[in-house]
Amino acid sequence: MSSHTLVKVAAPEDAVPPRIVPRRRLGQWTAAGAVLILFGLAVNSVARNEAFQWDVVGDYFTSASVLRGLGLTLWLTALVMALGFALGALLAAFRLSANPVLRAVSWGYVWLFRSMPILVQLLFWFNIGALYPTILGVRTVNLLGPVTVAIIGLTLHEAAYAAEVVRGGILSVDRGQIEAAEALGLSRWRRWWRIVLPQAMRSIVPPAGNMLIGTLKGTSIVSVIAVQDLLYSVQLVYHRTYQVIPLLMVATLWYVVVTSVLGVGQHYVERHYARGSERTR
Repeated sequence: MSSHTLVKVAAPEDAVPPRIVPRRRLGQWTAAGAVLILFGLAVNSVARNEAFQWDVVGDYFTSASVLRGLGLTLWLTALVMALGFALGALLAAFRLSANPVLRAVSWGYVWLFRSMPILVQLLFWFNIGALYPTILGVRTVNLLGPVTVAIIGLTLHEAAYAAEVVRGGILSVDRGQIEAAEALGLSRWRRWWRIVLPQAMRSIVPPAGNMLIGTLKGTSIVSVIAVQDLLYSVQLVYHRTYQVIPLLMVATLWYVVVTSVLGVGQHYVERHYARGSERTR
């Protein structure tokens, strides 16, 4: 039987540990530099282009007519989102119901209103008087003004998408969570409010935030039916002054400002509902 002796060789005391050199990413830095140069050239071109008439933009950016149009746009966005998600939640409940009639009605609604362009819906409701001159003895011409038509058309449109967002969020909750809540004897209302909804919001909030921003920008389409939103307000001005480009820049900048604020709010709401998940890292 042979024996082996292990000899430990001591490293020299003055040995220098190997230096870790980060990998050189020459291609990435070159591409980043090229992008920054192009971005700088684009910004310089826009800032120095006299056709934008930045002095006119500054004069009208906070004018009374523009601010009134902005206020109507924000009000219309908030109202449409609230009504759209209320109706969408009801349609989602129908779609998840065991009743085949309710499921069919919900599916048909979503299919129909997602298939119709929003402009077509607005024009249809704007001309509803051609089909129904009176409703319950009231003339539809007097009943459905431009703002009412905008609310109806946008709400019905948003509800179809909100229904799918809410339904997808509910279906994302693991069935075992609901069964565990039932085993604990929680009522149906408490199961939905304390168990299902908080977990479903993780899947609902991101697309809902995108819908909110999309609705804000989508309200500009109501200008075709003479609703004095932000876009229509600047159109009234440039039809009088013929300063089309600077007035369009006024509307564009306001949309950028508001969507940026909404994007920041969406980030914090998502982080709130993502607590405890990997997405918070």
